[in-house]
Amino acid sequence: MTQKRTSAGILGTGWCIPEKTVTNSDLEKMVDTSDAWIVERTGIRERHVAAEGQPVSDLAERAARMALEDAGVAAEDLDLIIVATLTSDRIIPSTACILQDRLGAKKAAAFDLSAACSGFAYGAAVASQFIAGGVYRHVLVIGAETLSKVVDWTDRNTCILFGDGAGAAVFGPVEDGYGLLGFDLGSDGSGGDVLDIPASGSLHPVTKEALEAHQQYIHMDGKAVFRFAVKIMGHTVEEALKKSNHTKEELDWLVPHQANIRIIDSAAKRLELPMEKVIINIEKYGNMSAASIPVALAEAAHAHRFKKGDLIALAGFGAGLTWASCIVKWAKED
Repeated sequence: MTQKRTSAGILGTGWCIPEKTVTNSDLEKMVDTSDAWIVERTGIRERHVAAEGQPVSDLAERAARMALEDAGVAAEDLDLIIVATLTSDRIIPSTACILQDRLGAKKAAAFDLSAACSGFAYGAAVASQFIAGGVYRHVLVIGAETLSKVVDWTDRNTCILFGDGAGAAVFGPVEDGYGLLGFDLGSDGSGGDVLDIPASGSLHPVTKEALEAHQQYIHMDGKAVFRFAVKIMGHTVEEALKKSNHTKEELDWLVPHQANIRIIDSAAKRLELPMEKVIINIEKYGNMSAASIPVALAEAAHAHRFKKGDLIALAGFGAGLTWASCIVKWAKED
């Protein structure tokens, strides 16, 4: 007899944004750019950056505590913690293990997930499968980044784009027919070189020569990434909708990765979704990589923009190259 699968959904959300802001006007004093150009090309007006000495685990912990309180779940009841990040405190131990200790989640397994800007959606898919299969009951998924620490503030092509922050969601059992209904995960490793940190691992360790060449910072072929994103963002949502037996006409909300307003607009048009049904906060935060989707999701949820039964698409793309989308039927009462 086949065991009935448990519906897995979002029980609570939280987020944390550092206090310090860097506006486009600030950047005008640092590199050859302008507020008008940045807004026109990206939609970004400002971004937040972590304080000196503030690690990503600090932002992640604050977002996690808020999500746990919102869900009404104690840290002691967590079975698994997944942290999606490319800016972990250290290579080892994982940031997830650091949080497991700080939160007092004594019975939780913990690991970091590396899928760049797609990380939270990847983590949501993983969490849902553990819960649906009856392996775990409560899973905390966090997307957190301190990209300001890996951005070259003299490179006008990248420093205008990125910001810091953390978003979190607690996943657990919900009533049948609700929660995460389907997902689409993908990768194309042949495009790995268009967005990377060259000196960051065993292939090219951080050496004096690497530091002098600024190889410890994000390097990006902006045009190539843009072309990839425009092509994949709407497509991955369409694939996830098919897998969840829904159509784009049934979609109520899109929560996209906040990389570029033109990419978001392109995805919305492909999905025939009006922009008022797209959650956008890029003007305030810029691209927060793995934190973008969960921060936008949490802000919208706490602003009561979702109602029970709404069909929501989470969609991201990022270095790897990777992409991911999840279709969620909102289960939380307003």
